[in-house]
Amino acid sequence: MIWLLRAAKWVRRPPSARMVKLVFGIIAAGVALLLLEKLGWWPEWATMDTKRPRIPR
Repeated sequence: MIWLLRAAKWVRRPPSARMVKLVFGIIAAGVALLLLEKLGWWPEWATMDTKRPRIPR
């Protein structure tokens, strides 16, 4: 039900063209970063280590 209320509000007051461009730009940047990583062009220095140091008890 909440989604219907949000959709109705969006129809009454649609976002500006600037906001739509901003959202699509952010999505495009995220897809570009994902593509760089999947193709193997992501630099090694920008990769996060997934190994966690073990904390002694």
